[in-house]
Amino acid sequence: MTNYFPIHMNLEYKTVVIVGGGHVATQKVASLLPAKANIVIVSPALHEDLQPLAELGQITWKQKEFEPRDLDDAILIIAATNVTAVNEAVQEAAQHWQLMNRTDRQSESDFITPATVRRGPFVLTVSTSGASPGLARKIKAELEDQFDDAYEDYVCFLQQARLMVAAKFDKGPQRRAALQALLEPNILEWTRQGEMDRREAYLQQLLMGEKQ
Repeated sequence: MTNYFPIHMNLEYKTVVIVGGGHVATQKVASLLPAKANIVIVSPALHEDLQPLAELGQITWKQKEFEPRDLDDAILIIAATNVTAVNEAVQEAAQHWQLMNRTDRQSESDFITPATVRRGPFVLTVSTSGASPGLARKIKAELEDQFDDAYEDYVCFLQQARLMVAAKFDKGPQRRAALQALLEPNILEWTRQGEMDRREAYLQQLLMGEKQ
């Protein structure tokens, strides 16, 4: 079994080419959209869920059969058709500097995509390295329940609060103590309950040195 190296890539405005326009391609597009990638679909037909995205310009649809030149600008390539010969052609056309995934043959891929729970900047990924996709989906569902939608606002708050603490305190024990105090469990609960005034009051007290 392949031992994969886990990595989060910055794909903002970078081109990702998906060859195939069916159900699997639709799943890949859903995971790529939050990354703000330049998504290009190469396929004679397009899944009905992808058509509105193409009409709005959120993805680019090349309504055609695959040709090697379709990969010219791609950083990532996903061969997601149900035709083995086409996926093989995509693999053969990919350059050594391009990362390629074949959805029909993991062993021929440079990377695989893990099950992902995304709450804004907070991202959790689960992978069994292909051993049991069902287990990965099960754990993903458990994580979705454990880390609810409140985590998006919560993590955004922590991001801004961390910057304010860094601006207020020099490096050293006081800054470390303040950053540790930001992990007070009540902050998450206040976020869940919509009590942003209590959250803000706590932060201001922390910045004034009253919570350390």
